[in-house]
Amino acid sequence: MKTEEPQKYVLEYIFIASPKLLYHYLSTELGLAEWFAEKVENVDGVLHFFWEDTELKAIVDSKKENEFIRFKWIDESFDTYFEFRIDSDSVYSENTLVVTDFALAEDFQDSKMVWDAAIKKMLRIIGAKLISPSM
Repeated sequence: MKTEEPQKYVLEYIFIASPKLLYHYLSTELGLAEWFAEKVENVDGVLHFFWEDTELKAIVDSKKENEFIRFKWIDESFDTYFEFRIDSDSVYSENTLVVTDFALAEDFQDSKMVWDAAIKKMLRIIGAKLISPSM
């Protein structure tokens, strides 16, 4: 029996806030623990994300300060990751947070709702104005 492979999807959130401040919340253990997971620990370069009775581990696969960071899940059956990318528009002083993740087709809507709630929480924490929710 073949296991269904998760499919990549992309969500975009348009907001007004400092990309540098946002990047801190996307890329540090303290920042991620404020909105993404209940607790985040870095043990020898492996990030441990905790939610209630669940623990997932990831490494930083690639990053460019104030622009993007990609976390690669380890101990997973499939080669999946999640990524945050900040695209800035200097003309309108708007930024777009692009979230890339993977989910099974039947879990996509639930996954999108979880991201929407988490991103809105983070933007509230940093005092950002959300202009357009995920697409």
